[in-house]
Amino acid sequence: MQDYQHILLAVDYSDHGVTVAGKARALADSYQAKLSMIHVLDNIPMPDTNYGTVIPVAKNSGYELLEEEKARFMQWGRQLRVEPGNRWLIWGVPKQEIVRIAGQEQVDLIVLGSHGRHGWALLLGSTANSVLHHAQCDVLAVRLQDS
Repeated sequence: MQDYQHILLAVDYSDHGVTVAGKARALADSYQAKLSMIHVLDNIPMPDTNYGTVIPVAKNSGYELLEEEKARFMQWGRQLRVEPGNRWLIWGVPKQEIVRIAGQEQVDLIVLGSHGRHGWALLLGSTANSVLHHAQCDVLAVRLQDS
């Protein structure tokens, strides 16, 4: 097995997000791999902007919800020691954007959380399941326990 060189953490800010992020950081440290992170905004409306879907984190948008998301994203990046150039804050569909960035950046491992849904939730699909089936690299779905 070849060591991982570039690990992409999909950040979702869930209650379990710290656990998933810790596993990604530990793997990056263990393999001496580059750690990148992505957070896909699918829960706040996109303002009329010339930025496209990739959100520049260094510019102030004047959009309060977006500024809050950017601040939280940047704080996570600092805590995880992820270089600013290896952070992607993007509007879109999480399962599509995670796979797209992983391919674009030649990631060899994606780390994300999974609730291991069953029944209707599984039939309707999940981000982790879709990433697992569409990514061109390894995927580590960290099992999350619902409380």
